[in-house]
Amino acid sequence: MPLARREGHVTPILNALNRNAERWALLVFYVMLVVTMAVEVLRREIFAYSSIWGEEIVRYSFIYLAWIGAASAVKERGHIRIDVLMHYLGRRAKALLYIFGDLVMFVVAVIALYWSFETVLVSAKFGSVSHGLRISMVWFLMAVPVGFSLMVLRLVQSFLRDLRSLRDGTPVYEGDKLFD
Repeated sequence: MPLARREGHVTPILNALNRNAERWALLVFYVMLVVTMAVEVLRREIFAYSSIWGEEIVRYSFIYLAWIGAASAVKERGHIRIDVLMHYLGRRAKALLYIFGDLVMFVVAVIALYWSFETVLVSAKFGSVSHGLRISMVWFLMAVPVGFSLMVLRLVQSFLRDLRSLRDGTPVYEGDKLFD
């Protein structure tokens, strides 16, 4: 019985992470970017002094924002797409088209994950560090594999969700529409 109680506490945490992990990470990197940029602008304008580390923090925060944001867009089906034909398709054809798109994107993401991780390993092997912060470049280069790993996870979830929709005959999840 204690095992079931422990699982009961873990499940809400995993559900919260599944729903909001990208949002929390995006918030952290966005706040880091904005605060650092504001401090650097004030330092430059008031004290006529700026630092190289501030520029690096902003640059690498933006890179993490882009890659984690891409994974979030996969989760929400928020990527730019031309969906004019989707309005004329039935539920089954629409689900099959989304499944096909997810599979193609999955293959691309896995290949990109492999090659991006290869870059991280090379950087770790040679011990490269950033110019201003003097921190291992591995931490910054990991933005790409982290983003593609999250994309792979979200694509698998999307694929399973679409398969359930196909099996049950329910409408496929299309994400929120920006314009109607």
